Amino acid sequence: MTKIDLNKLPRHIAIIMDGNGRWAQQHTIGRIRGHKKGAESVRTVVRACREIGIKYLTLFAFSQENWERPENEVKALMLLLEEYLTKEIEELQEQGIRLVTIGETGLLNSSVREKLQRAKETTAKNDKMILNLALSYGGRDEIIHAVKKIIDDKEKGKVDINKITKDDFSNYLYTSGMPDPDLLIRTSGEYRISNFLLWQTAYTELYFTNVLWPDFTKDDLLKAIASYQQRERRFGLTSEQLKEKLTSE
Repeated sequence: MTKIDLNKLPRHIAIIMDGNGRWAQQHTIGRIRGHKKGAESVRTVVRACREIGIKYLTLFAFSQENWERPENEVKALMLLLEEYLTKEIEELQEQGIRLVTIGETGLLNSSVREKLQRAKETTAKNDKMILNLALSYGGRDEIIHAVKKIIDDKEKGKVDINKITKDDFSNYLYTSGMPDPDLLIRTSGEYRISNFLLWQTAYTELYFTNVLWPDFTKDDLLKAIASYQQRERRFGLTSEQLKEKLTSE
């Protein structure tokens, strides 16, 4: 098992869970069974993050673009989400994990929305870890949504747009109140972020792996964290400036 420094953990990990379809193709089974296998990896990663002490985990579960997939696949994904919420709510409670969501969840069917709401209410007081599911989510849509809210607040006299800072803008995003991701993992060998957390990942460390999501294990997670821990996060500063800043803090 890969060794990591538990004192240098990323506070927030985001994951683009990619490769369910290709995994199914490799195993000559239907795409839906690939998604079911991918749900097992979700359980594995959530448990592993809670075990090692990750505070925030954001999973890209269903994008705005995914609505364009075949109707039977979309229905199957919704059923899988309902199944996950039904089966995992007890463990989320036991582990002190709070469930939250980002995205246009109003577009989900009523059954899924009801189970999501129940899970959120049940876990609302948990404080050991935040599990953030991105559902019907798109990064560009999120930014447009934030701009519209700012315009609305301007018209109501609640905000002076000439004084809006980057922090102010962040507070209009779905992720308001959460730290930006320190580490973004994408599985399946694709090298893009696919409209995911566009604003929030400005200084996020990116990690790409060829492992397909259904095959992603706890050790694969640890490898990503180990890679993260080898990097110097300068946020635009030089190495010398960063050392001076850390020394003064």
